[in-house]
Amino acid sequence: METFVTAFNDIVWSAALVILLVCTGLYFSIRMRLFQVRYIADMIRLIFRGGKSEDGISSFQAIAVSLAGRVGTGNIVGVSTAIFIGGPGAVFWMWLIAFLGAGSAFVESTLSQIYKQKEDGQYRGGPAYYIEKGIGGTFGKYYALLFAVVTVIACGLLLPGIQSNSISSSATNALPMIDSWMIGAFIVVILAVVIFGGIRSIANVATAVVPFMAIAYIIVAVAIVIMNIEAVPGLIALIFKSAFGLEQQFAGTVGAMIMIGVKRGLYSNEAGQGTGAHAAGAAEVSHPAKQGLVQAFSVYIDTLFVCTATALMILMTGMYNVSDGDGGLIVDNGVYQTNAAGEKDVSGTVTFTQAGIDSAFHGMDNFQEDFIGFGSYFIAFALLFFCYTTMLAYYYIAETNLVYMLKGRMQWLKIVLGLVLIASAFYGAVSTADLAWLMGDLGVGLMAWINVIAILILQKPALKVFRDYERQYKLKKQGKLKGEIVYEPDRSDFKDHNFWVDEYPRRDEEGYSYPDRN
Repeated sequence: METFVTAFNDIVWSAALVILLVCTGLYFSIRMRLFQVRYIADMIRLIFRGGKSEDGISSFQAIAVSLAGRVGTGNIVGVSTAIFIGGPGAVFWMWLIAFLGAGSAFVESTLSQIYKQKEDGQYRGGPAYYIEKGIGGTFGKYYALLFAVVTVIACGLLLPGIQSNSISSSATNALPMIDSWMIGAFIVVILAVVIFGGIRSIANVATAVVPFMAIAYIIVAVAIVIMNIEAVPGLIALIFKSAFGLEQQFAGTVGAMIMIGVKRGLYSNEAGQGTGAHAAGAAEVSHPAKQGLVQAFSVYIDTLFVCTATALMILMTGMYNVSDGDGGLIVDNGVYQTNAAGEKDVSGTVTFTQAGIDSAFHGMDNFQEDFIGFGSYFIAFALLFFCYTTMLAYYYIAETNLVYMLKGRMQWLKIVLGLVLIASAFYGAVSTADLAWLMGDLGVGLMAWINVIAILILQKPALKVFRDYERQYKLKKQGKLKGEIVYEPDRSDFKDHNFWVDEYPRRDEEGYSYPDRN
């Protein structure tokens, strides 16, 4: 099984996908004249603006749900893996894919808003919706169905196990007396309590947990940076020199470095993958571009803030190893974790981050496997909350695509989906990580292929909406536009029924309620 998955993974994650993702992000960044720099202040402002309604959630709740999906094991274990395979330079490539990925995140989230509709009493949006409505015809329907099927399998079955495995691994490191099955049972209970409550229940948990844990995580990283402030210039130089093969020690790993940096960057920030677009479609905003800007900023939070925090904690303390690609090590700092088979695992595990924090706060110069300090406990709790909210987001994403496929029929299948996700999470908690990561990579890669091609095909309406927002934004700055920036498209812009043309203009009519479009 593992051999087959590895072979298929190598095909999906070939150099072609890496090039496609980077070029797509670069293309959109150029087309929108580096909007991710020009509108960064507006991105932050919009997070806390906009309301919510009976049908939709607020922009803040939407970005919280999106970050719940983005900020997870990829920000801790994924960064450790990137450093182990590619060395310090892999961090640069994660930064680059985040900066360029903001363009892809804007386009997919804006499209999700443009083509959203009300189903089951709430807004629904995402790639399946904009592919069917935007591309249209028989091809559009089958292409949308393909994305929906892949996403239900990936988010409902393949990806949850990675998150629960990381929770289990970090928890058993911090609390050796606890068995992995106990962690799995705990995860089952806390998932079941929330996921069947729908988007509002998930959004409420996400808004309570995600900001708190992200801020706490970054504060710990800043504290470690301050403790090692004299090492910062040399560390930044090491990252940049290694990224371009200028550091002799890592010169032979540039190819693997770029590949793992882009792969782990995409897995972490999900730009272009289409997952963040689902929460974006549920938001209550007056213009699609507003949520596009908010979701673009979420990529920065994920990678430039949280992933960078992890990288600094690991690299500053020297608690990492780097592979030579042939079974040996270029850098061997003696950091390892004993796996279930009793073997030393020197690869990029959660141990890198736990040991890094322990080293900084307890003055450890050398790694000690038996030492359990602040880092072990802190990362265990951080992963618990990060990965838990990520699994909640996975359920919402999978459910949205299931609802798209069911068209109002067989609603009981949503309960089945929840049970499958919970079972997958339990299995991931008690199994080894290798196959889980391979299956997760496969799911992410397939979703990315389907979605990136779709947003390239559908770029015209997204870019038109962006230009409309820019025009109104300039008028507002000049004092020539009073009130909110509002999207008012022409009927000719859409082939069929559209929320913004047929329903949004009637929002203030007495007694009017947006109809379900099952």
